[in-house]
Amino acid sequence: MNNQDKIKKLIDLRIEAKLGGGEKRIEAQHEKGKLTARERIELLLDEGSFEEYDMFVKHRCDNFGMEKTKFLGDGVVTGQGTIDGRVVYLYAQDFTVFGGSLSETYALKICKVMDMAMKVGAPVIGINDSGGARIQEGVTALAGYAEIFERNIMASGVVPQISAIFGPCAGGAVYSPALTDFIIMSKNTSYMFVTGPKVVKTVTGEVVTDEQLGGASVHGSKSGVTHFVAEDEQEGISLIRKLLSYLPQNNLEDAPLLPCDDPIDRLEDSLNTVIPDNPNKPYDVKDVIHSIVDHSEFLEVHRNYAQNIVIGFARFNGISTGIVANQPCYLAGVLDINASRKAARFVRFCDAFNIPIITLVDVPGFLPGTAQEYGGIIIHGAKLLFAYGEATVPKITVILRKSYGGAYCVMSSKHLRGDINYSWPSGEIAVMGPKGAIEVLRNKKIAAIEDETERLAYVAQAEEEYKEKFANPYKAAEYGYIDDVIEPRNTRFRIIRALQALATKKDVMPAKKHTNIPL
Repeated sequence: MNNQDKIKKLIDLRIEAKLGGGEKRIEAQHEKGKLTARERIELLLDEGSFEEYDMFVKHRCDNFGMEKTKFLGDGVVTGQGTIDGRVVYLYAQDFTVFGGSLSETYALKICKVMDMAMKVGAPVIGINDSGGARIQEGVTALAGYAEIFERNIMASGVVPQISAIFGPCAGGAVYSPALTDFIIMSKNTSYMFVTGPKVVKTVTGEVVTDEQLGGASVHGSKSGVTHFVAEDEQEGISLIRKLLSYLPQNNLEDAPLLPCDDPIDRLEDSLNTVIPDNPNKPYDVKDVIHSIVDHSEFLEVHRNYAQNIVIGFARFNGISTGIVANQPCYLAGVLDINASRKAARFVRFCDAFNIPIITLVDVPGFLPGTAQEYGGIIIHGAKLLFAYGEATVPKITVILRKSYGGAYCVMSSKHLRGDINYSWPSGEIAVMGPKGAIEVLRNKKIAAIEDETERLAYVAQAEEEYKEKFANPYKAAEYGYIDDVIEPRNTRFRIIRALQALATKKDVMPAKKHTNIPL
């Protein structure tokens, strides 16, 4: 065979590898409304930037006649490329080859790109579309999963890890995405569960569909497993690119600083009237967020899960920041189990990757009741407390209205090493609200007043006195727990000035192997 023949053979093999499981299976993939692995990579990466690894890998299994059927690449496409000019490593599972099922060699391909990402300090993106472990390979396939899990764990907090679920993801396969930083699912074409509907029916007798058990809407609103729910794969891929724009390459770098033409001293007069005069009346905290960030751009995370707290990414004068905000128009912004878990993990992610945290506070306390206590609100609330107290990135807090009880402490208070703590004049910082406080403080006096009209008048007067004393930020400011009381319309400017001042901040942590966060 001469050189020309050898080159022709290489070209032919490349063509074969790029066809995956063949034209018919590609058509079947398209008929389900799904893209192929290579089409997904092409959409995700900058044009012409993909460098593929291990195109010629084949499986090594000879059980159940498997030696008769082999495909180049073995069901997963791996390599590196760029997104907005920044290097990323990625893998995309190919459902056209053995249903995307994972083999020993398939796992080794994924492990290789994860190892490379750790060496060079670049994000890892996994596009999942797989039927699970390749049964014919037995324990070697399971070992492959565990090798991937270990790398997910080692990479955690070192390089950003993003998982896109664009098809089935079941059994052991779900734990690799669960170990990564962010999960994106597409509506109607993706699902995740530990055990499928057939097993559920056999074990519990419950009849449930794939979508009801583990579809994108379920995990986006009920379980909180997925951080983003996309209308389709194209939107999901756009979300990955957008998300990465807020993140650094690794834990030793800062997120990209973008040029900004939105004036830092832009006054937002609407903020002076956004807080209702009636303290029990809600407002949408997202209106506040959109008013103060660059160009009103806010990438919300977990939009449909635990909506009593809002988290996401935005920029202030081009600086990437994480925002955590209580949401008064959902459960009055109260902290419960799900909200605490949601915010705690986000705070820890931001801290791991040098992203400053802006906290907007309007919280009446923790949600009471047996459901919350039996569910462990003490432990789950402590997660958020722990996350804020542990974080060493710049932390800027703005109290918008209520900040009561333990929830005051938890929401990035000065006592949890909050760097700069502001309050609007509408801030109410106290152990509890006026009504509850008066019931505790004056209960004997109230009970002793027999005339109802007189009793109600006394309660109203007592509540008014309490409001005058505590329903304002100035008592906390007297103690230095609030650094300044600011005019709402100046909030953007004050946050940006604080971020600039804190750019060189360093907090020293005591020597330890790792913390033991209450899980």
